[in-house]
Amino acid sequence: MPASTTHPSTLRYLDIAGIRQDTVIMKDGSLRSVIMVSSVNFALKNEDEQNAIIAAYVSFLNNISFPLQIIIQSRELNIENYLNDLKQKEKEQTNELLKMQIGEYIGYIQELVSLSKIMNKRFYVVVPYNPLSDKKKGFFSRLTETFSPTSLIRMKEENFAKLRLELQRRVDNVISGLDSIGLNAIELDTQSLIELYYNTYNPVTAANEKLAPTEQLRIEENEHYA
Repeated sequence: MPASTTHPSTLRYLDIAGIRQDTVIMKDGSLRSVIMVSSVNFALKNEDEQNAIIAAYVSFLNNISFPLQIIIQSRELNIENYLNDLKQKEKEQTNELLKMQIGEYIGYIQELVSLSKIMNKRFYVVVPYNPLSDKKKGFFSRLTETFSPTSLIRMKEENFAKLRLELQRRVDNVISGLDSIGLNAIELDTQSLIELYYNTYNPVTAANEKLAPTEQLRIEENEHYA
């Protein structure tokens, strides 16, 4: 049999070194957490409610001492599975009136989709932590934590836990601030992070091929990675 060809992982072309324990580890040794945030229809609020939201948002920003990245991701909504489910219900329906109504509803949805694309928007806040930028620590202390980009490969579990704790404090601060604005926020776990980046960098493939659960994924790891 011919020798199998090993294709280089796309990870080597990204700034991401790995994802574990609900954390994105960058190649420069810094960490990232991603928070998914609900939306609010600002235009439907009355003037007092709008002013309250603005004041809460200003207060939230003033209480943040580190940079944040706000991402709005738009994707065309795939309702094929929803339509297939409706068609199955139509077949199983014994009431002729309800069966006819389901059929008309399916036709309406199909016509609506054909006239315009239905977009799904999701909102994320990326919370970073870079040991080298932590002003509360001494220079040499910060330098030993992230001496070089390759040091993260040898990152010990104890050191990672300390860095993760600092990141978690920032995450809790952000979630608390978003809650004061009236927004629901949740930190993405490892599986959700992998799916987010997979869908982002592989939009066409992701639409046709669902990502396997984390425990079933084959992950390339360096043997020194603790």
